[in-house]
This record gives sequence, C-alpha cells and structure tokens, in this order.
Amino acid sequence: MRVPIQKSAIPDSRVFVIKDLQDAYFDPNWHFHPEYQLFVVLKGHGTRFVGDTIKPFKEGDLLLSGPNLPHLWRCHESYFAKDSQLSTRGIVIYFDENFLGHQMLEKEELAGLKYLFEKARRGLEYYGHTRSQVKEWMLKIVDSEGIESVIQFLKILSALAHSKEYRYVSSGPASFQLKASDGDRMNLVHHYVIDNFRQKITLEEAASLANLSPVAFSRYFKTRANKTFSSFVSEVRVGQACHMLVDGELSVAAVGFECGYKTLSNFNRQFREITGMAPLEYRKEYRKVI
Repeated sequence: MRVPIQKSAIPDSRVFVIKDLQDAYFDPNWHFHPEYQLFVVLKGHGTRFVGDTIKPFKEGDLLLSGPNLPHLWRCHESYFAKDSQLSTRGIVIYFDENFLGHQMLEKEELAGLKYLFEKARRGLEYYGHTRSQVKEWMLKIVDSEGIESVIQFLKILSALAHSKEYRYVSSGPASFQLKASDGDRMNLVHHYVIDNFRQKITLEEAASLANLSPVAFSRYFKTRANKTFSSFVSEVRVGQACHMLVDGELSVAAVGFECGYKTLSNFNRQFREITGMAPLEYRKEYRKVI
C-alpha cells in the first residue's frame, strides 16, 4: 500500500484542519507531509519516531512538528493483539505557515510566530503548564466553529511561541532526502524491526525488503533516517526496553533478553548510550513521576 506524501490536504477554504482521532491504534505508517502538525495524545502509549529520534510516548504528550519532518506514532504491541480491547485518542491540527497570508510573517508583530515556525522544523515537545493549557484549548477547538475556532487556534500559537517549556525533538531541521516513494520502503523496514526486535535482525534481511543490496541499503537508510541501520535497531530495542522497565516487573537482565540482547553488559551499555542512564536508574527515576 502506497503512503502518500501529503496525508492531510488543507482546503483553500480553511485556515487549518483539526481532527479528533479515535481508533484502536494510531496510524502505524511512517510518513511526512508539507503541513505543520500539532498533536496531543489523549489516550494511548507506545514508541514515537520523529525525525531522527526514537522515544516512548504516553498520554499527555504534546508535539509541534514542522514540514516534511518524518514521523510515526507506533502504539505498543498490545494494541495490535487479536483480542485487544485497547483504544487510542489524539487531537491533531494541520496548518500551513502562510495561513495568515504570504506577507504576514514579515510583520513586526508576528516575529515570535515566525521564530516558532523556524524552531518547529526540528520538532518541539512541550511540557508543564503550557502542555496542560494547550491540551485544554485543543479540546475546545474540536467543539468550536467559525471565527471562534480561529481565535482559539491563534491563542494556542501565541502560547507556544511565548513558552519556554519545550525541548527540541530532532537533532536538526528536516534535511532528509525524502520522496513519496520512500514511504513504501521505509514502512517495510520499520515494521520489520518493530515486529522482530526480540529476535536477530540483519542488514541483509532489511535490504532485501527494500529490494536493495546491503551496501546500497546502508546508504539509502542513512540519508532517509539520518542514522545508520544498526543505530536505528538499537534505539528501537531500547525504546521497547523503556516500556518494559516501567510497565512491568521483569528484572533488568530479563528485559534485556526480551529486547534481543544476548548479554546484560551489552544491554546496559547501549541503554546508557541512548538514554544517558542505566536501566535500573531509568526505572527508578521514571516511576517517581507516575
């Protein structure tokens, strides 16, 4: 199935498009589009792939991402179980940077908004009061119409532009060499790694899925993901380990084994390299705040 480059065309008659997404799980396909996207998770958890970063996501997460920054919000594997009763909900707003007109961002009063859009090209994750307030306003827009919805939307952008409660998501602006046809190949690779993180994953198998030689695939993947395939695999495994450390009671060694690591030392080393802390430390720190 081909994944289109533009998932959400904004009609010329609309300032923005807002969707209240309620389903068994979020769209499991890696994709990108030319619009800015503001997304809040109201229900659900899993692993998010945004730009060149891979991290767990949970209820309450709020991200603003810029044009053509590839992303995927992959729900935890439990959401895909045949007898799963789980469900998700999120609100997403799509908008174009010129929604106010092609010259408006050059006006003095909108300097803050222009800077916000520049920062969003790396992706911005908001926290604290800003996250709570914007989430509340997004819920209000869902039930608003006409000029009231536009006023609410501008309030949100103003809050995001003035907030200091954010962190960058991706290591740099979207500079990935992407085209529409990449959606097919990259989705096959993403699904292969996510579905098999417990087992042996090989460059050769991934290359065959992409219909490329191992050497060509290595170059291809790095230009699309801004990292090597082996680094990608490690980050997926550590991301899954993060869920297991927080949600379950398995020992650190058992978590490492479940995530495809043959030795505890290798698991500890890669976990620390990616998260900045040891697995047991991560478990203790995370559980302090939930």
